[in-house]
Amino acid sequence: MINITHKQTSLRKAIARATLRVSKEETVTAIRERKVPKGDVLEFSRAAGLLAIKKTSDVIPDCHPLPVEYAGIQYEINGLDVVISVEVHTIYRTGVEVEAMHGAAITALTMYDMLKPIDKGVSVHQIQLVEKKGGKSDFKEKDAELLCGVVVCSDSVSAGKKHDMAGKAIVAILEQHGLSAAQYDIIPDDVEQVQQKAREWQAAGYRLAIFCGGPVCRPAIPHRRPSVHCWTVRSPASWKPRGVMARSVRRMPCCHAV
Repeated sequence: MINITHKQTSLRKAIARATLRVSKEETVTAIRERKVPKGDVLEFSRAAGLLAIKKTSDVIPDCHPLPVEYAGIQYEINGLDVVISVEVHTIYRTGVEVEAMHGAAITALTMYDMLKPIDKGVSVHQIQLVEKKGGKSDFKEKDAELLCGVVVCSDSVSAGKKHDMAGKAIVAILEQHGLSAAQYDIIPDDVEQVQQKAREWQAAGYRLAIFCGGPVCRPAIPHRRPSVHCWTVRSPASWKPRGVMARSVRRMPCCHAV
């Protein structure tokens, strides 16, 4: 299995579909009226599909075991077709596309097994992924349009006595995630200047502002910025880029969750 330990846990969803086709109307009537000799086809196959979803990693070697937070199986009968829709949710580091398709496949096969004594022409068609959500791929287009900037709040750096490392590291991390800092500023560690910068960026349409620096930075950020997301980050004496978000001390309200 591939290594997913570096991925972030997030809500992930998948919807898969399978189609079971019968050869005569009498079979559809037997399904609707629950008169199939082997039992209630829809409920037996639903139970089999739910078990299959939870057991996916047991039968597909490269699938990671994961917590299934929700699973639902729905049916729609269109003429001689029974359309099976399977939806699966998880909060984990990888998606549930295979779990949803496995559930759809086993649901369809269970129906096939129960119907073959009364319909020799039954068949399974089009097991496919219909939709997936969650993970960083959902945000690529949105992130590309996200106007963001980085502000380093430091008396010594703004005076030219020291070189900035924290701000540049944050800019590099943004670039790694497909974001470009439209502005990278260095200002003194002064309450009024920090607040003024936040107001300027709000007026300019910025949606993400990352302030890093000294002790003034954190309390200086205004508490209500309805259209800009302000994130303050302390710069430790021994800077490590991987510690940027781990050292976050405030995330302000905004219209986008980042």
